[in-house]
Amino acid sequence: MSLHRTFGRMVDAFRPAEGPPPATLMAFFRWCLSGAWRGLGFAAVASAMGGVADVVSALLLGMVVDAVSTSAPGMFWEENWRLVALFAGFFLVIRPAIYGLSTASSNVIIGPNILPLVLSRLHRWTMGHAVTFFDNDFAGRLAQKQMQTARAVTDVASEMVNVVAFALASVLGSAAFLLAVDGWGAVALLVWLGAYFALIRFFLPRIRAKSGARASARANVTGQVVDTITNIKTVKLFAHADHEDQAALGAMAGFRERALDFGVVSTWFRLSLMIVAGILPVILVGGAILLWRDGSATVGDVAASGAIAMRLSQMTGWVSMALMGMWGSIGEVEDGMKTLSPPHALTDRADARALTRVQGQITFDHVEFAYGRDAGGIRDLTLSIAAGEKIGIVGASGAGKTTLVGLLLRLYDVEQGAIRIDGHDLRDVTQESLRRQIAMVTQDTAMFNRSARDNILYGRPDATQDDVIAAAKAAEAHEFILTLEDYAGRTGYDAYLGERGVKLSGGQRQRIALARAFLKDAPILVLDEATSALDSEVEAQVQDALTRAMRGKTVLAIAHRLSTIAELDRILVIEDGRIVEQGGHDELLARNGRYARYWNRQSGGFLGTEEAAE
Repeated sequence: MSLHRTFGRMVDAFRPAEGPPPATLMAFFRWCLSGAWRGLGFAAVASAMGGVADVVSALLLGMVVDAVSTSAPGMFWEENWRLVALFAGFFLVIRPAIYGLSTASSNVIIGPNILPLVLSRLHRWTMGHAVTFFDNDFAGRLAQKQMQTARAVTDVASEMVNVVAFALASVLGSAAFLLAVDGWGAVALLVWLGAYFALIRFFLPRIRAKSGARASARANVTGQVVDTITNIKTVKLFAHADHEDQAALGAMAGFRERALDFGVVSTWFRLSLMIVAGILPVILVGGAILLWRDGSATVGDVAASGAIAMRLSQMTGWVSMALMGMWGSIGEVEDGMKTLSPPHALTDRADARALTRVQGQITFDHVEFAYGRDAGGIRDLTLSIAAGEKIGIVGASGAGKTTLVGLLLRLYDVEQGAIRIDGHDLRDVTQESLRRQIAMVTQDTAMFNRSARDNILYGRPDATQDDVIAAAKAAEAHEFILTLEDYAGRTGYDAYLGERGVKLSGGQRQRIALARAFLKDAPILVLDEATSALDSEVEAQVQDALTRAMRGKTVLAIAHRLSTIAELDRILVIEDGRIVEQGGHDELLARNGRYARYWNRQSGGFLGTEEAAE
């Protein structure tokens, strides 16, 4: 517990980053690791002390060898007891304490803290992207990129502390010792280091590039596999297991080729470094022997030089593999940085204010939005909705109904015009505060793989259990929730619903989504085919609950089943992004226009496909 308090809290593992992630490598590393420098610096000093301890070990060994070679056997202990005590104390107390401190720094400061620090920052930034960012990528690939980049940044930081600091201290200490014995030994070490770093400089950029390509290919494999598993029911229904297998094998084959490229270059790198490493003991030990022959060095100096040369030679392989891993990790960081660090496309203004609870008046003022294209979307739409008014929205698929709702939620920014709630331009308020004013139930209901209670509580996390049950009862969900049981034996409101709610029927998912919206109790309610998955009996029951939930709220209800919106205050007919008709149900039928044709073509209460085709 004391280690946890002393070292584990030197880095705040969940400290938010300042500003957006930069697009250049070194600045990106600084962004990821900001706030952790004190802990990393302490760990680096502890690691460097370990490197110095290795040199001191060789020096003490040389001193003992000299003492043995110059003392009579019977007088050794009497003449050298202080040296023996120093030798024993160093190896039994000081050296273990230094390595223990270094290990604690690595395993308690770096290991448990840096990965969550970086991952939390990347995840927080990724969540801030507009929905179009997620529409254009695999969910699995984005998750893989977050974890891959966080792990790679952690590996680089760890290796810099555990390897680079240690090795640098060892080399500098060795050079100081060789310089004390004879300057030529230090010169030989520096020349060898020059050759060593030239080799590293040649290979590491190639390793970095190959590693980045390998990481990208690995993420594609994950994205492909997750996409298949996410849609496994569709795969089985269409009997396309072979097709998905071939798609996965294609992604895996690409990863295999990139992994082979990385393996070839890393093999040549390792072989070349081992050859260079073998030269060092020959130079240093051979030079020390020549100096001993000329009387310029003692036997202890030869022993110490040999110990240092062997240690540096062995360390060369360790350092080379660590550097190869670091450059491979840097390649993965660059690859992840390209995906995760682009600026947010939809941001709050610097002076944006929080929107407090609204009355619900909504104004669309000459709004245009076409997803950056020349056609589609919303075209010069002007609409005023009074607070508390209930609006139905109908139109063929692609007419712009869902786009209209997406703009109201500010999932996209208008390209021209403005949208206002209670007179506040949506661009002048924070996105989070805006969306707190709107409850929405969609046809494609979103469920988390969490308990039924947690899914309903998403509407209002501070709600009580009684509030949750009341919302579930209003949505006709309470009875079936009580019958739920998951794989772990949890039942009722504690039962997990599976990924995307796969353990529930479509109607059950919609009723939980309705309960969530009821619990949120926002002043604006948006219903996008909110009862489409319900059977007629349950729909009638839920419709009564919806009628009660609508009281005092501004409502926008998108529907193809026109009977569900016939009683609303006003109905809008949208075509090609424009309002072509609006009025009450009876009024629109009397006009015998587009709405009347929709109504007359319904079979079982749905819009006819012939009308959509027109």
